[in-house]
Amino acid sequence: MIGNKQIITIKGTREGLSLHMDDACSFEELLEELEAKLAANRIDSADQIVGVHIQLGNRYLEKEQEELLRRMITSKQRLRIESVHSEVITKQAAIEWKEEAEVKAVSRVVRSGQVLEVKGDLLLLGDVNPGGCVTATGNIFVMGNLLGIAHAGKDGDTDAVIAASYMNPTQLRIAGYISRAPDHETDGVYMECGHIDDEQQKIIIDRLQAVVRKRPGISSFERRMLNG
Repeated sequence: MIGNKQIITIKGTREGLSLHMDDACSFEELLEELEAKLAANRIDSADQIVGVHIQLGNRYLEKEQEELLRRMITSKQRLRIESVHSEVITKQAAIEWKEEAEVKAVSRVVRSGQVLEVKGDLLLLGDVNPGGCVTATGNIFVMGNLLGIAHAGKDGDTDAVIAASYMNPTQLRIAGYISRAPDHETDGVYMECGHIDDEQQKIIIDRLQAVVRKRPGISSFERRMLNG
């Protein structure tokens, strides 16, 4: 124990037990106090398994350390680890998060038979011709004619949108939703945006200003373009 400071704080919640662990002590000190805490706070329940949520703070555990922590908790009593949360992420996870948050600005024409695929948001300065395809894990913004296929939220993001200066696509896809033709009867529309309507459970075309009200997170697009 560091001075009189508690290394581990146990709190009861509606979801079970929350274990808040000090992130300044050594891992060995953490295990030592955990064993003492589990012995002193024994739960006598033969017919109930209690869920445990572990809060590590700014501590990162190697896989072997986390397994040791899990075994110590579950072997002593009828406890089940529901979650292990740390404010620290690995370098690889940070790189992947950066890729997902980035806006990829591409200046080109996507011609028939070509596929342009990016992680994060796509800002295309050009056209998507019939037979061409653009995909992104985030939003898609086409500063040109969208005449081919666009697939936003490719990894399942149903809040993603597809916007274009001129929209007359052969197909729109957002997450797992598909719209083979826009919801309008004209040859095309200007400065419109496709998004999933939660009530209708399908892709609809709406004015860009209206979509901004429904998807306020889109406003972060400008900040990400300016700040990188």
